Amino acid sequence: MADENSSRTGSADDMILLARLLQFSDSTLPVGAFAFSNGLESAIQTGVVADAASLERFVETVVRQASGMDGIAFLHAHRAARRGAYDAVLEADRELWNRRVGEEQQMMLARMGRKFAELSLKISTFPVLERWLADIKAGATPGCFPVGQAVALAHMGADEKQAFVVHQYGVAAMIMSAAVRLMRIDHLDTQRILFAVQGRVADDYARVSGLELDEMSGFAPVFDVLVAHHTRTHVRLFMN
Repeated sequence: MADENSSRTGSADDMILLARLLQFSDSTLPVGAFAFSNGLESAIQTGVVADAASLERFVETVVRQASGMDGIAFLHAHRAARRGAYDAVLEADRELWNRRVGEEQQMMLARMGRKFAELSLKISTFPVLERWLADIKAGATPGCFPVGQAVALAHMGADEKQAFVVHQYGVAAMIMSAAVRLMRIDHLDTQRILFAVQGRVADDYARVSGLELDEMSGFAPVFDVLVAHHTRTHVRLFMN
């Protein structure tokens, strides 16, 4: 009977965790993602993205780049939070910030990071996030969104593979949300693309999970040019 009760308790905990992971991966989570296109706006303006096929290639590129940059910092922050190494959380935050090219990319990380921490603390208790937010306000750490996300998911009990999936899904979903407002594409195509792109998440995790912070990289020169282009665009809907 004790084993049966333990099994039921474990099952209930797993269900609660899944429900909360779904909540924290929802594209409607109010952390400011709607204000950013992750380079898509300039990609459309310059003709890099013009239809569903080119959009899918663009999303795949951004998601792959994110795994090798934000994803590595995310995994290190998640591991640090799980073992109670707060200084290592700050290190991941700092190293990611220093490698992000462009003021708008840094702005996206910082605005979403702070909003995420504030939202999380409104709905539950996250001691490490509370300390992290205080350091953000004091100017002691930049407050990159993937780092805050990693800390929260670690506190909730998500293992690093589950957490990585949430992070990578959010990157792709942000672009899909922007796509329906920027180009002639319907929700069926965006969902098909999103479904297809998620098929690479295990490979991306396997590729980056063993890398150190100083191995973060994101060689995608076209994407970097698009980000730079966006800063000088006179007519735009998104902050990047």
